[in-house]
Amino acid sequence: MKVKICGITDEFTGMAAVQFGADALGLVFAESKRRISVEKAKEIVLKLPEQVYKVGVFVNETKEQIEKIAASVGLTHIQLHGDETAAFSKTLSLPVIKSFSFQNNESLENMANFPSDYILLDSPKGKYRGGNGTTFEWDKVNQTLIDGKKVILAGGLNIENVERAIHIIKPVMVDVSSGVETNGMKDLTKMKAFIDKVKGSLMGGKENEHIYITE
Repeated sequence: MKVKICGITDEFTGMAAVQFGADALGLVFAESKRRISVEKAKEIVLKLPEQVYKVGVFVNETKEQIEKIAASVGLTHIQLHGDETAAFSKTLSLPVIKSFSFQNNESLENMANFPSDYILLDSPKGKYRGGNGTTFEWDKVNQTLIDGKKVILAGGLNIENVERAIHIIKPVMVDVSSGVETNGMKDLTKMKAFIDKVKGSLMGGKENEHIYITE
């Protein structure tokens, strides 16, 4: 089970997440309290191992700007978190993660055929398109609509509920942001505990061996 830590804004936190076992980091280039500059994102990506997914999060951005930022920063994946169309998704040069706010199964049926490498199931949007820290009713999702899809589960996940969420949705990756924060800032203790929960006890194996870092 892969883990994505979204809303990374500094090198220290990004490196800590990776050393704790994160498989992907999300860098937000849209309106958000976790928005990051292109230069800062580039500094973080330069420090990351090759195998870690470097995901740029965009909301209704132009193709030209997305491609420009992706090339400058060194992104490996593009997450579309707005009202982007299927035709738009097909034009992008990197693997696409398309985010959908789960409302009902009728809307999910249309979403399941969207041309993207991953489908990110998120809770209904609040002030921002994502990272609002709220869950949705996982057990209402019609599993037949997402069978065979690479699903990333997001929306209000934390150490207390992630096991149940995975059991119901069976995603290939879980995506967490506010669930590993304290007072709006990434909390290293919560990040480690969340990753250990997903990759260790949750999967019936040993917890990851971690390298502990200090400033």
